[in-house]
Amino acid sequence: MLKLLKSGFFVTIQDLGRFGYRDIGVPISGVMDEVSVRNANKLLENERNASVMEITMTGPTIQFDSSTYICLSGAYLSPTLNNKPIENYQVIKVEKGDILSYGRLENGFRSYLAIKGGFKTPKVLGSHSQYSPVTKEKCLKDGDEIEYDETSSFDSLLSEIKMENHFEQDFLEVYKGPEYSLLSDRQLAQLFSKTFTVSKANNRMAYQLSELIAGHKHSMFTSGTIPGTIQLTPAGRLIILMKDGQTTGGYPRILQLSKASICTLAQKKFGDSLTFKLL
Repeated sequence: MLKLLKSGFFVTIQDLGRFGYRDIGVPISGVMDEVSVRNANKLLENERNASVMEITMTGPTIQFDSSTYICLSGAYLSPTLNNKPIENYQVIKVEKGDILSYGRLENGFRSYLAIKGGFKTPKVLGSHSQYSPVTKEKCLKDGDEIEYDETSSFDSLLSEIKMENHFEQDFLEVYKGPEYSLLSDRQLAQLFSKTFTVSKANNRMAYQLSELIAGHKHSMFTSGTIPGTIQLTPAGRLIILMKDGQTTGGYPRILQLSKASICTLAQKKFGDSLTFKLL
């Protein structure tokens, strides 16, 4: 098992998500950046849905108590193993007593730690993904211990892959949402000509954008939403729902992010700029 000597800003265990419970208000949850996670699990030859550690902005300090293999992906947080720099997207062996630490955030926003065989945390409603109150804790804390299978030998087919750069894109691909037809010509022009920036209100539930577009007076019944749904408030604020986002909403659903662009947005932080590209 491993121990979190320090937990970092916001660190959780996630897999690809919790499906089949949105009708009772349970969000999908799961990793925010599936592209980065799939590549890390691929290098370790893990199952597609193997659970990983999602690390936001600042990383933890972790001590391992038995040998295994790990792979880091996503944002680059200047990681070190026993004070020696290591890189993302490489299979790395760790031994008993080894300490993994993180430093300065160099790019992106969310980093991932994949481990051979995945983390052995309990499943709740079919998923390892942490989301309170479905799971007891919303995130990991100092001193937490997480079980994994000891692996002393592993010959991977691939030892490393080219680092993904999808989170460096400054545009988000979108489809028309269910209420797209309610948008005026003025609103459409603003949506696809403006450069928007990520506001301080950004987390696993939703991202809000700082810039406004023309508002509206449309009223509608509360309707279903999914990760990537972009809602427009009466004041003209754009709210982009993410993996822990609510399952219903009462604002017009004007756009829907592509699956790839959810991964891109997950790597954006306060002040980052972006535009919309209609598919």
